[in-house]
Amino acid sequence: MTDNKAKSSYLSDRKPRSDFATRREYLEHELQTMAPRRWRPNLPFRDYHFEWEDLVPAMAATIGKVVMVAAIVAAFAAPLGLSKEFITENVRFEMIIAAVLFVILVSGFLNPTSNLAGTHGPLIPMIPLIVVSGGHPMALGIMVGVLGFILGITKGGSLLAKLTSNGVCGGLLLYLGFIGITSQISHLFSWAETFDKGYIAFVVVAMTIVMYAWLEHVQMRWLAIPLGSVLAAIVALMLGAPFEFVTEPGIPNMNPAYWWGENTGWQLGLPDVYSFMAVAPFAILAVAMWSPDFLGHQVFQRLNYPDKTDRVIMNIDDTMVTASTRQVVGTVLGGGNIASSWGTYIVPASIAKRPIAAGAVLTGILCIITALLGYPMDLAVWPPVLSVALMVGVFLPLLEAGMQMTRKGKTTESAGIVIFASALVNPVFGWSLTVLLDNLGLIGCKERGKELGHMGRWIIPGIVFVILCAVMLAIGMFPGIPPMVEAFRVD
Repeated sequence: MTDNKAKSSYLSDRKPRSDFATRREYLEHELQTMAPRRWRPNLPFRDYHFEWEDLVPAMAATIGKVVMVAAIVAAFAAPLGLSKEFITENVRFEMIIAAVLFVILVSGFLNPTSNLAGTHGPLIPMIPLIVVSGGHPMALGIMVGVLGFILGITKGGSLLAKLTSNGVCGGLLLYLGFIGITSQISHLFSWAETFDKGYIAFVVVAMTIVMYAWLEHVQMRWLAIPLGSVLAAIVALMLGAPFEFVTEPGIPNMNPAYWWGENTGWQLGLPDVYSFMAVAPFAILAVAMWSPDFLGHQVFQRLNYPDKTDRVIMNIDDTMVTASTRQVVGTVLGGGNIASSWGTYIVPASIAKRPIAAGAVLTGILCIITALLGYPMDLAVWPPVLSVALMVGVFLPLLEAGMQMTRKGKTTESAGIVIFASALVNPVFGWSLTVLLDNLGLIGCKERGKELGHMGRWIIPGIVFVILCAVMLAIGMFPGIPPMVEAFRVD
């Protein structure tokens, strides 16, 4: 079949719901029939249809978006002393940018095999360290975007995935998941104790555990974010937690000069050379973590989609290009989000057996409505809703994925070392050191390193480790060692 025939097959091969015995068969046939046009216009009803199942990932993604971007911005804002109102306005700003320019335009119309550009959840625990190290949100966003774009166009994502073993990935996920969960539980108790009702935090977390276990049992974990958020809100309100809607409908400030002013927005001005040096190791790690994350999303699709659906499976390199472009544009305009593949969208979409495009359009519309209304933002950033959504939507899945990746083969050695080294310095150091040791065959599977060749075994990991250590030493990330390049800071 020629490419043109393949691209036009959807309308001719598609069958109505009445031709199938079950809804599942109909949805699977839709997936098998679709033929998305890569970086060309894809139109509703010509290249795909809308189904009520598309609302499931759209709602989950919208809730996840508010929560995740709020968590990223709040993690930056807290050590910078910025207000809650700033966080809310920046989140609204980010949601409009993402929805209009990338969610609807790219994933909905131009390239439906590019997953939505979401938020880099695993990076959240490291943001306070980034700020303390002198990092600047704009510097971090630009570096992540540039590095990610280079990876996408050179197809480097598959290379990084190949060089990072399951043991290293699993250990890193375990570390980030554990510190993320413990920090959110701590934040939740700190919030409840401000009005002398610490038991609210205990009850909310305890009921969340039961809810998550039940969802695992009935194989409906994709409902964890929306159901967990609703449960947390209801329980907290019933136990007397204070809450009020304060964000009125409106349009956030769309002027980049406001967001990057010295006395307005982030109140940081533009980044200097030191700011870029401070974020360099974190930017490298953030992009390095894209590969296993993106691969995991793609594998999740393949596990839930029927056979003969390769044409609608997400393209990792295209998703990297989209996420990188969205990162640079959003950052330059004033947003604080750190982009990645949108897990809170692709997971429920895969389970619901729906392609990327239709749900992407609905997600974008819901994000715009939420941002303009304002009131839903207050609920999404309310501590019990925010913390529970992060725990069940990001950190607990990280723990589970980490344990899953360390179950087979000689992976526990590498996982233990990466956790040990991360606790000593930070996850950047832990990841780079363990990749080098693992690929050299000193730990983990001894045979694996022999298959990588000299470049993959020690040259590339060695260069990355030396560069990262030099940068971390220069900005004072090693405990007990003062920064070596304080002179680069521009006052």
